[in-house]
Amino acid sequence: MLGFFLTTLISALGLLVVDLAVPGVTIATFPAALLAAISIGLVNSFIKPVLSVLSLPINLLTLGSFSLLVNGVCFWLASLLVPGFTVHGLLAIVLAPVALSLASTFLNKYFTQRGIGQSLLGSNSEAVLEVGER
Repeated sequence: MLGFFLTTLISALGLLVVDLAVPGVTIATFPAALLAAISIGLVNSFIKPVLSVLSLPINLLTLGSFSLLVNGVCFWLASLLVPGFTVHGLLAIVLAPVALSLASTFLNKYFTQRGIGQSLLGSNSEAVLEVGER
């Protein structure tokens, strides 16, 4: 449960970075960013697999680049569910998920290097990190 909270928090912080970096993406408040992070996670869990299977022939023809548009559509669908989170324009639909991925990866690595996530999660995460560092 704590891992879900930390992942959601990092995604919300990443969304705030996306709000600053990508024109066309607007997030009104931090609670809206938290709800948006949860919404994006739910859309990516339930709707994205269906869209990916349906768009498989187009994705094969475009050598995988159509998946950028599928990610963008899922990002846009999540914005429809959360008040205070809007996405306008094709550029924002395509660039925002890429920027969110980069920002979340950076923030996750930053917090991991500082030991913030592992100190909150306890001894099990420390054992996993020790094995991964070897």
